[in-house]
Amino acid sequence: MHTQTHLISPPAASHALTLTSLHFGRPGCGKKAYIQAALHADEVPGMLVAQFLRQQLQALEAAGQIHGEVILVTAANPIGLAQAIHGQPFGRFDLASGVNFNRAFPHLADELLPLLADKLGTDPDANVRTIRDMALALLRARQPRSDEEALKLALLGMAIDADIVLDLHCDNEALLHIYTGSALAEAALPLAQLLGARALLVARAAGGEPFDEACSRLWWDLQERLPGVPLPPACFAATVELRGESEVSYALARQDADALLQFLSAQGVLGASSAAPPVWPPALCSATPLEGVEPLYAPHAGVLVYTRALGETVQPGDTVADIIDPVSGANTAVRSTVAGLFFARSAHRHVLRGMNIGKVAGHSAYRSGQLLSQ
Repeated sequence: MHTQTHLISPPAASHALTLTSLHFGRPGCGKKAYIQAALHADEVPGMLVAQFLRQQLQALEAAGQIHGEVILVTAANPIGLAQAIHGQPFGRFDLASGVNFNRAFPHLADELLPLLADKLGTDPDANVRTIRDMALALLRARQPRSDEEALKLALLGMAIDADIVLDLHCDNEALLHIYTGSALAEAALPLAQLLGARALLVARAAGGEPFDEACSRLWWDLQERLPGVPLPPACFAATVELRGESEVSYALARQDADALLQFLSAQGVLGASSAAPPVWPPALCSATPLEGVEPLYAPHAGVLVYTRALGETVQPGDTVADIIDPVSGANTAVRSTVAGLFFARSAHRHVLRGMNIGKVAGHSAYRSGQLLSQ
């Protein structure tokens, strides 16, 4: 393992923010995998999973069992980790700009398209190498205007040429679930199976330019605009939501790290940990459209009382929670309008009007546009 330090703040800044990445294996020898934790810096579970990944990757490297390259960023957001409001960690948005740390990543398809004229041929592998080289050159030429932009360029610069990208997040309170591109739905099923995911949510474009799509959507966007060019979906990228914010335990972190390593082994990045074939757990979900997820909102302020547990299947019209106004005594039921799995909810028990209090994964697409919560 070797460590790289990336300077985020400019040299004359009053404080010096740095990003650390851990590198295993040998670049250019086999597949490249990139894993990062806590891009939303107040989402802690991934950082603990990353500690188990670090230990096991070091052991695998010492045993000669890394057949490609693995980059691990154990704390992907030094800006957010330094932020707090009145003693509460605040790592989802940059306080300086108000921008969500997992939105507004550069999507390079438009910039790449005119540069690719006469540079792609009939060899899909050569085409992938050409596009990756050009994408890296574009990122290196960018001049960030803020620490937040510098951070995003540093992260994307390590991941844009990877074969596998895993972005570790968590929800407020939730079952383990995964977001990925529609073109990657089949490839994501083994990952969902190994992690025990209860929902696998897929979309061509989720809106907002999140990190995983900056790495993966590039490939099917270019393929659609270059129909005569052989161009595979060269990057499998997924956002893994490791349950809820408070579910931080050694047992869960070890379990999740083992599952991620088993996935990398199945993809040929790592050697098998034993001679016996792995025993794969049963699948707990199939892919469903992100456009089919119903966000549930509080109709007014009040005390939030859930009447359904996470993991329950609901039908249209079923009550999921009650909102009780403590002054007037009014009690309003919040109902699902779709059939699906109740997989995420709020950890707060007093909410304001318009707050997102839950998500139901339906099987039929009915939404469009900005599909991710802010």
